[in-house]
Amino acid sequence: MKLKPSYLTLAIMSGLASAAYSSSSLANMAAVEADIERIEIQGQRYLSISESNSIKTPTPIIDVPQSLSIISADEITARGINSIGQIIDYLPGVNTSQGEGHRDAVVFRGVRSTADFFLDGNRDDVQYYRGLYNVEQVEILRGPNALLFGRGGTGGVINRVSKKAKLDQSFNDYTARLNTFGAYGVTIDSNISTSDDSAIRINGMYEELDNHRDFYDGTRLGINPTARFALSDTTTLDLSYEYINHDRFIDRGIPTGNDGRPVEALEDVVFADPNNNYHEIDAHVFRANIEHQFAENIKGNFNAFYGDYDKVYVNFYPSDYDQDTNVVELDGYIDETVRDNLILSGNIVGEFTTGSVEHTLMFGAEFIQTNSDQYRFNPVFSTSGGDREDFNAVRPIAFNNLSGVNAQGQAFTVEFSDFNDDTRVNLDVYSFYVQDEIALSEHLDLVLGARFDSFDIEVFNADPDVLETRTRKDEEVSPRGGLIYKPYENVSFYASYSESFLPRSGEQYTDINGSGNQLDPDTFTNQELGLKWDISEQMSLTMAVFENEQSSPQVSDDNPETLDVIDSEISGFEMQIYGEVLENLTINANYSYLDGEIVDRSGPTGRTPREVPENTFSLWSTYQINDAFAVAFGATYQGESYIDNGNSAVLPSYTRYDAAAYYDVSDTLRLQLNVENLSDKLYFPNAHSTHQASVAAPLNASLMVIGSF
Repeated sequence: MKLKPSYLTLAIMSGLASAAYSSSSLANMAAVEADIERIEIQGQRYLSISESNSIKTPTPIIDVPQSLSIISADEITARGINSIGQIIDYLPGVNTSQGEGHRDAVVFRGVRSTADFFLDGNRDDVQYYRGLYNVEQVEILRGPNALLFGRGGTGGVINRVSKKAKLDQSFNDYTARLNTFGAYGVTIDSNISTSDDSAIRINGMYEELDNHRDFYDGTRLGINPTARFALSDTTTLDLSYEYINHDRFIDRGIPTGNDGRPVEALEDVVFADPNNNYHEIDAHVFRANIEHQFAENIKGNFNAFYGDYDKVYVNFYPSDYDQDTNVVELDGYIDETVRDNLILSGNIVGEFTTGSVEHTLMFGAEFIQTNSDQYRFNPVFSTSGGDREDFNAVRPIAFNNLSGVNAQGQAFTVEFSDFNDDTRVNLDVYSFYVQDEIALSEHLDLVLGARFDSFDIEVFNADPDVLETRTRKDEEVSPRGGLIYKPYENVSFYASYSESFLPRSGEQYTDINGSGNQLDPDTFTNQELGLKWDISEQMSLTMAVFENEQSSPQVSDDNPETLDVIDSEISGFEMQIYGEVLENLTINANYSYLDGEIVDRSGPTGRTPREVPENTFSLWSTYQINDAFAVAFGATYQGESYIDNGNSAVLPSYTRYDAAAYYDVSDTLRLQLNVENLSDKLYFPNAHSTHQASVAAPLNASLMVIGSF
């Protein structure tokens, strides 16, 4: 489906009108801002003077030809955010997916992903819930991002920038929180300057989990010591180790009824075995980074990353439902993943001129070695001898500790004894990339770059009936180009084109069996036009109109030796405005529009891709009443979307209202109250499949104590 010309015209004309408004005042502002190195207002760094860790070059965000958002640690704390999903609630162009109740899952501009997550630019693709206790900021880049991040990143990426030790500083910060469900947690952030040239920093977190659903509980523990050494005036070394231990109850929601919508009468029923729906992960992550200034205009950055992950999840979930008889069918499995990732990467950035043209040239390389073993077993119910069983949909269902009574009144036991799969993956990836940011004139910049990836995978299928090894090697070049026009220092218009790819082994490296071994990667392209404008020192506006296209080779139905290439498109519009609109009143408002259609071998189907709401809107506003007291109000709207690609099941639209209040007891102590879902609305924010719709939390509140000593 092509982007509508009228839609494109509206976006560009709006930007032109905005830029034209009071051009003389903009010019004056640009002159003032030239003398400002950095401005920070309530933790938000403004477009023309802020930089993204993800970009890897010292480029102001206003000069980046791409839509992106940065959420600082201060803003995460102020909103009471405790998960990636809560960040997504208040951003344009992205929404959450259920992730089967055991992992972060994001829909970037209509593209679902559980693996496009990064930590300090290093791939963090294991499926789990990521903590935020040790992050300086979270960066969300929208559109294909292969040049900087390699394969994947097809709709966007999320990069967490970790807190590093700080030289010549000593501080001890803490937070403690308690919510109305009974969950509580504490964090600590302690920095110690051990000498003029070294420092250590320790971030730690412990949480006891609880929510509105029966049987839900869990714990999270994280500890992250870091160290920084100034080896010389030109060389800095950062070292980090993180230990993660996390377990929680898995809840995959409720089924849909005859009308295709979640059955509200079942909102309090948990379809699970209370003792055998759980997720556990144990991880050790080591990071080292060296930055070296080779010359005044040449800088190098070199990283080593090693992560060791051991994860298991066990779950039962609704796979079918008969509303006429109120009988639900449960399926399930146990799945374990043991993975280690070794990543070595580096880049060199140089700034120079050729005649009157300025260049910021970046060369980079990356090596990734991944070993991943995973197996799955299905349940066997004694009553049926199969992996599914029927239950009466009552609270609680008659199922506990791998035994119970089915809908026909028969007692049963169940065990995970039906072998599903067992695969051993070895992966080597070599990557090289180059990018040049070219200042053609005072008002016109050009960005050109490309990345080469060699993706070599070997998968051993340990199924006793198969025992085979399959291999696949893909070599792809992913280009990127952008043109930036800046009529004023604080206004930029950009046009960009980028590509990415996803090998047929999939995000988790296992989908290589059968015809998947024959197929080239899916490729993704993005065309984007945008506006970035620092309206004043206190307010910024970004707008983007885009079109994403996916090309997916499929084995032909008529001739298995030939391929059909299926192209599908999602187009849309995003807008974000942040800043102080009145004295002491700041807002962060976001809007996005998405339009897509499923395409198969026969062409356009008229169906909409799953979990792609046409309209989303969010607003967070903060008013500083006096020096000690502030209040905030938030609203987030998500339009109706489909749970399945067949468009037979629906997630209804919803609007949720939130609020917060802040009281500074002293310079070192703040009390904070965050209230979610003020109207106590029953809504369903996301789903995994037709009969697994998440039930959102009712009215709830969280009290936080934030301080330092």
